[in-house]
Order: sequence, then C-alpha cells, then structure tokens
Amino acid sequence: MVLITLTLVSLVVGLLYAVLVWNYDYWRKRGVPGPKPKIFYGNYPHMFTMKRHLIYDLNDIYRQYKNKYDAVGIFGVRSPQLLVINPELARRVFVSNFKNFHDNEIAKNIDEKTDFIFASNPFSLTGEKWKARRADVTPGLTMGRIKTVYPVTNKVCQKLSEWVDKQLRLGSIDGIDAKHMSLCFTTEMVTDCVLGLGAKSFSDKPTPVMAKIKELFNQPWTFMLFFIMTSAFPSLSHLLKLRFVPKDVERFFVDLMGSAVEARRAQLAAGKQFERSDFLDYILQLGEKRNLDNRELLSYSMTFLLDGFETTATVLAHILLNLGRSQEAQKVLREEIRSHLQDGAICFEKLNDLPFLDACVQETIRLFPPGFMSNKLCTESIEIPNKEGRNFVVEKGTTVVVPHYCFMLDEEFFPNPQSFLPERFMEPDATKTFRERGVFMGFGDGPRVCIGMRFATVQIKAAVVELISKFNVKINAKTRKDNDYDPVQILSSLRGGIWLDLEKL
Repeated sequence: MVLITLTLVSLVVGLLYAVLVWNYDYWRKRGVPGPKPKIFYGNYPHMFTMKRHLIYDLNDIYRQYKNKYDAVGIFGVRSPQLLVINPELARRVFVSNFKNFHDNEIAKNIDEKTDFIFASNPFSLTGEKWKARRADVTPGLTMGRIKTVYPVTNKVCQKLSEWVDKQLRLGSIDGIDAKHMSLCFTTEMVTDCVLGLGAKSFSDKPTPVMAKIKELFNQPWTFMLFFIMTSAFPSLSHLLKLRFVPKDVERFFVDLMGSAVEARRAQLAAGKQFERSDFLDYILQLGEKRNLDNRELLSYSMTFLLDGFETTATVLAHILLNLGRSQEAQKVLREEIRSHLQDGAICFEKLNDLPFLDACVQETIRLFPPGFMSNKLCTESIEIPNKEGRNFVVEKGTTVVVPHYCFMLDEEFFPNPQSFLPERFMEPDATKTFRERGVFMGFGDGPRVCIGMRFATVQIKAAVVELISKFNVKINAKTRKDNDYDPVQILSSLRGGIWLDLEKL
C-alpha cells in the first residue's frame, strides 16, 4: 500500500513538473535568446516573496543582454513574454509598428461582465472599441476645457496650503505624509473638475471618495494571485477574469455619478447656468448624444477619475521628495516661480511656460515613472531583427514587455541616473528628443499616449507652485535616502513612504 501511494505521489509530482516546464523551450525553438526560467516563477524570482520590486529582476536581465540583442525571451511562470531591451524597438512597438501592438495585455484579463468600469476604460479597450472611446473622451480634455476649470485648481491649491499650515501648527515629529497630502489634493481636484462636487478631502470629515480610491490601489495580493494563476496556466484567462474595481467601489461611484448628474440637471432645469464648462458638462452632452444611462455615464467619467487620482498624486509626492532632497534645485525653482506670481498664483498661460518647473516634473517621472513598464499584446504577427541574433517572428497573442524603468535609469542614456538633475530636460526639445529615442516614455507614446497627460501636468505644476512659493520642503528622518521601490505597490513608490518637514516662508 505504501509503495502504491509513493508511486502515485511520484506520478502526480512528475506530471505537475512536466506541465510546468513543458513550454520552456518556446523561445529556443524560435531562435530567441534569453535567461533560463525557473520552475514556479519563470524569470521573476521575487514573485512570491515580494521582497524586491519586479522591475529590478527585469533590469538584471536587461543589463545582461542589452549590448547583444534587441529583445530576449522570458517567462512569467509558464507564459512566454518578449522583453524589449532596445529603446529603438520600444519606440517601434508604440509608434511605427503600432498596428502590430495596439492593445494592452490587461485587455485579455477583464471583460464587461466582471468589471464594467475598468473594461470600459480606454487603457483596457481594444481595437475599434478603443478608437471610438478615445475619440469620445479626448474632446473633454482639451487645453481650453482644462483652462476653464483652472480657477478650481487654484481654489484647491489654497485649501492645500491651508491644510499644511494646520499640520505645522499641530507639529507632528513624524512630518507630513506626502502621498496622503497629494491624494487629498488630487481627490479634491478631480472630484470637483469632473463631477462638480466637493470631496472635502482636507477637512476633518472627508467624504468617502478618497477611501474608495485607496481601495482600488491597495489590492496587491489579489492581483498577484490572479496573475500567478493565469501565468502558470494561461488557459485559465479564458475562465477567470480580473476585477480591478471592487463591487462596493463601483456601486459608490455609480451613486455619486447619479447625484452629480441629478444636481446638474436640476440646476439647468431651474434656468441656472453652471458657472463653467467642465468635464461633467461635456459628459452630459455626450450622454444625450449617445443616449447613455448613469452607469454608462460613469464608465466615461471614471476615465477621468481613475486616471487622475493615484498617478497624479504619485508624481506630486515624488517631486516634493526630490525637491526636498535637492535644496539647490528647490531654490532655483522658487526663484522662477516667484518671478511670475500674480496675486499669489500663476496664470494658466504661463504655468506651462516655466522651463525649470517642467524639467523638475519630467526628471521626477524619469526617476519614479508611475508606469514603470508596459505590457503590450501583439495583435498582428511581425518579423523583427535582433542585433547579433537572427530575425524572428513575434506571433499574434504574444505579450511584449517594455521596461521603461530600464531605459530611464540607464547611465548610457542618463549619466548619474539615480540623481535628481532637472537640467537634463532644460535643453530645447529635450523631452521630445528622449521620447523619440525611446528612452523616455513618461506618459507612454504613440496613438495610445496618456489622454490625461495635460490635465495631470497642470494639476501637478499648480500644486508645486503653491507649496514651493509658500513653504520650504525638507525631508523627515523617517524617509529613506535611496530610491528603492516598494515591491507591493501597483505604481512605483518609494519603499517606506515619503515623509516631509515643511517650513513656512
């Protein structure tokens, strides 16, 4: 009996082993070089322990092969992935060969039945659906419409500095949590600009908006379990679908959207014209044109909401980190800001015409890119060269990984890469030049470049102007001195958080 049991166990173990490694020759058969995968985790050794951010594992591979090849084959558990290690090829993926890579990989992991909101986001949509949604949403984010809500931006900036004043009076020795402060700002800002409602984020009794947003970005184990299972057994992706927006969060925002729409329509019915042509105004016009219900209106508005809260707050928190670490850069920026202040603010036209402020934003995005990598999906097979290797075909359905971090933190492209040096972006058209070389894609590139880029940039710059003109930013002792990423966060964030000491000027 014992012998039979041992034999059966051995057979089961052997079968499981065979299943886990059977396609590890996928890239070798196609003549694509790459590191040898390990059973259970492929080429992501810290997938389970999460003691190290996964981008560092990819960076090790990048540095090993970058001088010999344009791309190498890797595995996410058992799923083959193509890792792009030549920035020129990355540029082709996003721009010149866009038709071959026009979808994001996340699209195959979600559907409208499981997650109506996220599946309707332009980031997740595919093919013609993406094209139609982008065409609908883009007119809502023109510079003219952003300028219309700029007075709201300035009002929220005033609330931000008043909140900082209050924290300074309280005198906490732990300093100010930069991420929390930045989220308060973006939550108040985006909720007002998109829905015309106040989130009361800086008050003692905020609405639940920020708490619900935090729920979206604090689910690493859920994500990790899903991706481990679908990477180990790719066929499961046809059966299991990812829910990024929890049901209670979806329900909350559906109700919030309903309240905003009802209030706006009641105001219009009473003959009262709303004081600005904001994003909700545009969405309502679009809703009438498309005959959309509240749930469908929400799917459009959540494009503005989801894409504007966390990512913008992340960049704002890290630019304050960098300025706190570099007092000289902060001094230069403060002088530039003060030379253009009028009644404590900077006019909209001038805000995007401050070269050092823009350089600080771009350099922060280089050091802490919210999207540290992109997983694209090959939508049409294509043959590509591979430097010292032979040409090979990327087959339809293949996941293509573009590790932006690896390019942006490479000393070959950015000398002294871990240092905050805004002057890198002070040369004329520096950002454009880096982007065209494929080494800097802070907001992506090509037809699927981030549609909220201009709105996010205005928010960030306005908040920085407000804080740097009124406070001196220093780093609290709780904050680490290196740039190590937190391994459990969806967006790139400094491990341990960012804690600031602000001084009233």
